[in-house]
Amino acid sequence: MIAKISSGKDTAGLIRYLYGPGRANEHTDPHLVASFDGYAPDPGRADDPAATKKLLVADLDLHVKQARRLGRAPERHVWHCSIRAAETDRHLSDSEWADIARRIVAATGIAPEGDPDGCRWVAVRHADDHIHIAATKVRGDLRPARHWNDYLTADKELVAIEKEYGLQQVVRGDRTAAKRPTRAEQEKARRAGHETTARERLRFTVRTAVSVATSPEEFLGILAATDSVLVEIQRFPSGDIRGYKVAIEGDTNVVGEPVWFSGSKLAPDLSFPQIRDRLTATDQPTQTTEQYRSNPWLQATAAAEHIPDRLDQGDDAAAQAHIAAFGEALDALPLLAPKELWPPLRQAAAAFERATRSRIRAEHEHASALRGAIRAMRTQPAPRDGAMLAMFLDVAILAVIAAGRWHQLRQHDQQVIAAHQALVHLQAAYDQASAVPLAALAHRKPPAPTVERLVALVYEAVPAHAQQVLDDHAWAALATALSDAQASGHEPATLLQQAVDQRPLDDARSPARALTWRIQRLTQRPSARTRAAQARTVAGPRTDLPVQGQPLPAQQPATTRGHSRR
Repeated sequence: MIAKISSGKDTAGLIRYLYGPGRANEHTDPHLVASFDGYAPDPGRADDPAATKKLLVADLDLHVKQARRLGRAPERHVWHCSIRAAETDRHLSDSEWADIARRIVAATGIAPEGDPDGCRWVAVRHADDHIHIAATKVRGDLRPARHWNDYLTADKELVAIEKEYGLQQVVRGDRTAAKRPTRAEQEKARRAGHETTARERLRFTVRTAVSVATSPEEFLGILAATDSVLVEIQRFPSGDIRGYKVAIEGDTNVVGEPVWFSGSKLAPDLSFPQIRDRLTATDQPTQTTEQYRSNPWLQATAAAEHIPDRLDQGDDAAAQAHIAAFGEALDALPLLAPKELWPPLRQAAAAFERATRSRIRAEHEHASALRGAIRAMRTQPAPRDGAMLAMFLDVAILAVIAAGRWHQLRQHDQQVIAAHQALVHLQAAYDQASAVPLAALAHRKPPAPTVERLVALVYEAVPAHAQQVLDDHAWAALATALSDAQASGHEPATLLQQAVDQRPLDDARSPARALTWRIQRLTQRPSARTRAAQARTVAGPRTDLPVQGQPLPAQQPATTRGHSRR
């Protein structure tokens, strides 16, 4: 069930609407199902409906008129709550709707149970699947109703009602979702020939600017340089930036002025203070190889690869920061990817946007490594062979799955749905992006003797999935990746075992493809042979070698060489 609550100042107008034909003649058989005292007149069952409506309005407005004479009546004294059942729910009886109405007015503070001075209200039913509660917000003691947070309290009561009545349990949010476009905005967009509203287009533009900016000032500069976007900056008397608002050029109101949206009106995390916190968050530098530092795609892939582990560490504030930073990565990808991948990548970013926010406050400094790598990727486009992009999308899929699981454990229902939707689009982008680099690897398939040795390694490393891997269409690409790794100084058996140990293959759509990208990522790290050579170079020439003509040194006890870090 879903509740919608609003306020107004015309009791008679609301009653006329509830007992009228509706905007499209959808109101059938309007009648009362419950009221504040059980004796309110019902225009739907009266011989003279017009006169009965006046009596009903007079009953509801009694305390309002009394309070108005004392100067204590609220200006918007009407409280209107519509409650709608799901399409799949059974049709409830009038008595069941009456019980629901009483519970809602009690839970919201309009008419608390057992309170003789509760507000006056009626519940009107004019369709099978919903009712309307009309109330006046002045109590019998002429004090205003105490109905703070009425939407939340009504929603909480509806959760209990759904369970008790065996109705569909509606997915509920946590008030962190972006505001939906109004019907007027949607109709305005359609008249202008746009698929999305100005609010939605501006939200996408602002999120993209945040994903590539390195400072609050650069963020505002990117917005100002964006075609067809108007930006206005608000400042404190000191000159410091207080906020910003944006509009689309040509999108005007009835008097010809631009329709402005502040950042917080676009989405809760797009206010200037929140953007500033994200762009100025810093963390201790992490230890990375020179190759990773010089290649932001490798750095971003490595950071995204660790997101599932970060989400399992029990630090919710840090986990929320990593999910938010990953959302910025998805926002930036359409700017860095080939044009043919823009549609699925933009759809993935738009869907995952809802999963980037929850009631858990993010500590953004924990995710500065990923955020910094994404900013650096803007200066170094992905190689044309597409391997780096496919590799990043491969780990991105795992990150989205992990984010959905993390939200599910915390009962963030809307975020779970958003993650599942993003996963569909991201997998479509990955399938498209990985086709060319995998085909290039398969084209270089190693000779038959090498392949036979690699087949034996697969049976040894993944006995449970060996045949599935070998039958996979991506097996030739995996064989090439293992052969290339061996040529660069890596041990294929060790490398394959490490790749298998990273994450189970049970839910992999293509285990050979998954192992291929894991092998590719592992081979970006220096091999044991390379590390040993680097260690000898750093240590300098050996001084313990005997000089010609001198006796050999005495035998020294053997020492255990430390394990190299994988």
